[in-house]
Parts: sequence; C-alpha cells; structure tokens
Amino acid sequence: MFKDLFKIFGISTDRTDLIRLALTHPSFAKENNLSAPSDNYERLEFLGDAVLKLAASHLLYQKYQDLPEGQLSKIRSFLVSDNFLAEFSFNLGIDKYLILSKSEEKCGGRKRISNNACALEALFGAFYLAGKEKEIQNFIINLLNSKVDTVIANLDKYNAKEYLQEYTQMNDKHLPIYNLVRTSGPAHKPIFEVEVSYNDNIIGYGTGATKKIAEQNAAYDACLKMGLFSKN
Repeated sequence: MFKDLFKIFGISTDRTDLIRLALTHPSFAKENNLSAPSDNYERLEFLGDAVLKLAASHLLYQKYQDLPEGQLSKIRSFLVSDNFLAEFSFNLGIDKYLILSKSEEKCGGRKRISNNACALEALFGAFYLAGKEKEIQNFIINLLNSKVDTVIANLDKYNAKEYLQEYTQMNDKHLPIYNLVRTSGPAHKPIFEVEVSYNDNIIGYGTGATKKIAEQNAAYDACLKMGLFSKN
C-alpha cells in the first residue's frame, strides 16, 4: 500500500504501522471505536512538528547567515504554517493516502487543508521514529528550500496583520477589527471573505482558503491603501 508513498519521500521503512498511523484521521479512529490517543495521527503530528521546525531552523541558519534571530523566527513561522504544509501535501499526493471516516470522506475531508497539514507532519514524525532521522531531515530541508525565497520576497504581505496592529496602536491605541463577511464554496474548499475596520471605517478587504489567510490579505490591502507598504 505504501510502496508509492515511499517513492515520494525517497525513504523506505518496514515500520508500516507508523506510516499507517500517521495517515489515520481521528474521525476514522472514532468511527471504528479506537479510543486510545495512539490510534490516530495526533501524537505523531506533535513529534513531526518538532522535526519540521528543527529542519526549518537548520535551513534558515545555514542559508541566511546575516539575518537576526527575530527575522529568522518570523520566516520559519510562515514556512511551517498549515497553508504551506497543505500545499506540499497536495503537490506530493499525500491526500490520496489519508485514512478517513466515511463521514469525513463524504464532506471533502481528503482535500481539507488542516487534514493534509496534520498528516504530513505526522509522517515526518513517523519516519523519525522509524530511525530515518537524517533522511527525513534532508527531505524536509529540500522541500522547504523550494519555498523559502518566496516567503522572504513576500514578508510584508505575511507580516501585514502585525504591521497594521503596530501602526494603529501607535496612532491612537485602537486595534483593527476583522469581520468575516461571508463564506462560499464547498465545505472542503471554502472561500472566506473578510473586511478589516479601524475606528468604525472599513480599510481593507481580503479573501482566502482559510479565515487566517483572508485576514492576512485584508490587512495587506489596508496597509497598501494606508501607504504603509509600497505596491510592487
């Protein structure tokens, strides 16, 4: 079952029990009356998150030797976000291997961003526990390296919420308020529309595949309109 999956990672292991666990959604465990915490991917995801962040830290530390710790931390937080992880998962085809409950499958869970991000992190943890520490670290570094320049080139956009909040607090201590205007599209692939207001005035609008992305885009739109950022 996992032969093609091993080809994707370029890593093989006889610990198929760990690989299966890393792909098992909590809904499947519940549907089949598997009650132990180790019957779904959540614990492996916890471990995989640490493996991922270590690899990301190593990549950034080696590649950007002139950047201070604070900026490296910000870049890493964007690089290991669910949105990028889900994108990696879809591109790798991990979604095809997810083990879901019937209800989760029916409502489009195979294409859900959170499910794919969690499963990919869990796979990192599974390979780590299977004794493939070096191999999975190298795989993650190569994976993240394909996106890190894009993240750095768009730091203003990714940092827009922070910039906007700092500006408003310096101006009059008031905070921007984000309001979800509407949600459209199918359950597994929603489109969120968000407005951001400041002192009762709408100052920005954004859309995204998650509420967080939509808020980020709304903040970026507001920063552009307020002249905090220059348009590229």
